[in-house]
Amino acid sequence: MPSSVRELFPALTDATEVYLDSAATTQKPLPVIETIHRYHSAQTANAGRGTYPWATGLSARIAHVREHAATFIGAEHADEVVFTSGATAGLNAVALSWGMADLGDGDEILYNATDHASNVYPWHHLRGLLARFGRRIALVPYRVTGTGEADTADILAKITPRTRLITTSHLHHVFGGRTTLEELRGHIDPAILLCFDCSQSGGHLPVDVTELGADFAIFAAHKMFGMPGTGILYCRRRVHDRLVPFLPGGASGVRLSMGGLFPEAMPELLEGGTPNIPGILALGSALDVLESLDISAIAAHNRNLTLRLIDGLRPLRGLNFLPGPAHADCAVGYGIVSFTLDGISTTDLGFVLSELGFLVRTGAHCTPAVVEEADSVRVSTHIYNTLDEIDRFTTCVNKIAEEVT
Repeated sequence: MPSSVRELFPALTDATEVYLDSAATTQKPLPVIETIHRYHSAQTANAGRGTYPWATGLSARIAHVREHAATFIGAEHADEVVFTSGATAGLNAVALSWGMADLGDGDEILYNATDHASNVYPWHHLRGLLARFGRRIALVPYRVTGTGEADTADILAKITPRTRLITTSHLHHVFGGRTTLEELRGHIDPAILLCFDCSQSGGHLPVDVTELGADFAIFAAHKMFGMPGTGILYCRRRVHDRLVPFLPGGASGVRLSMGGLFPEAMPELLEGGTPNIPGILALGSALDVLESLDISAIAAHNRNLTLRLIDGLRPLRGLNFLPGPAHADCAVGYGIVSFTLDGISTTDLGFVLSELGFLVRTGAHCTPAVVEEADSVRVSTHIYNTLDEIDRFTTCVNKIAEEVT
């Protein structure tokens, strides 16, 4: 990694710690920081409201970011890109805008119970809401393989004529396994919708929602060099006429008549109120940075870091890898590795590591509490991490292991 890449991230310039928690949030490059500052310090206005240049200029810039985002994620049309406040908002929008309107009594959703809570709780919430109206839907969990991917054989076995949606993480937030569901192609009813949580893959490896066959896909800007409170919800055109408004109000895609609210155009149908203007503009800058670094090069760098990490940790006595790339038959890795160490709790291990200058995530990582033995230490990398940092980290864990096991 050239030193010029590291210099893009001001928070790392003078830091003595090694940041290994990019799955929680990525560091922010200077162009993103500058974009936020410019919005607040020059020609601040609201978009989509006024007819004066400050306002119309912002509207044009947001439209440009929408087109840019569509291209970046492989969407065929800009109106398939909805701006949200993040992954949780995006998945709840799918549940409430599609699920509330489209699901009938007895319908089924297949989901991964070990996914991030943002891709589990909205479906349970939806089931509870529908039950109040006398519609009973079933949530059917499927298994995960030893490599941390969705078990497509188990999914196929659990599909029934009432299956309406299969939802999965594209890149698992704890296991680091990549799921494309490509094994299902040609074996399931094309009417079954596919939803991908791309929170961890967006900005880390190439994502093409059209190639995935996604009907819905969710991205979190703060995990792809952008700012918190901003996200992307991809809605394939074929589902547009099955959606109801999510946030009806100011600047939303609805029309009021004597008969009530009527939906109008996407993507405004799922947007409402004043958008996170600086966050959306910063997302545009984040996409510029990602493209300048080459997303394929970022993916290759993360793979090298992941393999180096696994090789360094594998010989340690008492170290146990969670499902993921450490159990794969081939050399794969996407920047996420989780493990436990005998003789010390994950919380204590994380504290010791932080005292020694390594910043990692510990705990259940927002995995639902019903999942047993979810606690682990998670190491997650990005383009600004180096092989030397990984080597120093594994040496440090080795010393701890010698003391506690």
